[in-house]
Amino acid sequence: MGRDAELEAFLAGVQKRAYRMAELVTRNPDDALEIVQDAMTKLVERYRDRDRTEWPPLFYRILTHRIRDWQRRRRLRFRWFRTWADRPDGAGAEEGEPEMPDPLSADPPRLLQAQEGIEALLEALRALPDRQREAFLLRVWEGLDTRQAAEAMECSEGSVKTHLSRAMNSIRKRVGMHWP
Repeated sequence: MGRDAELEAFLAGVQKRAYRMAELVTRNPDDALEIVQDAMTKLVERYRDRDRTEWPPLFYRILTHRIRDWQRRRRLRFRWFRTWADRPDGAGAEEGEPEMPDPLSADPPRLLQAQEGIEALLEALRALPDRQREAFLLRVWEGLDTRQAAEAMECSEGSVKTHLSRAMNSIRKRVGMHWP
């Protein structure tokens, strides 16, 4: 497999999860897509010649920087217009939202409990401080090891562990009975 094909396969593999990470923060599909596309473009432009084992932490570092940049721009834009800062969540599932199992394959109370659990987890993730959310998403959702997450977050491995521990405790408190 050639270098370009390997890079394309890597990007195809992280695309959906990266989009979900960005959409979780932005709550806007268009902004999330723009962030992910920008992160992918920067990876290709700057790091295509790096060893492919370096791509995951590099990509997630770029992605987290793009998300932070978006957050900074948003905070600045709405500094004087606080009442407009929070966008209402759209009703109904959008593309990229977690999918529920087929209703014909499970009983309704169980499906309701699963949906409530997903909603509680997403809300708990949105409520986390940025660094805690980054650590959780990189370690738990993306499966990066501590070293890779530290590279992506540009901090020490100990900081990643601390942020993840705090995130897990906060999520457990907020999600309550839905936590496994």
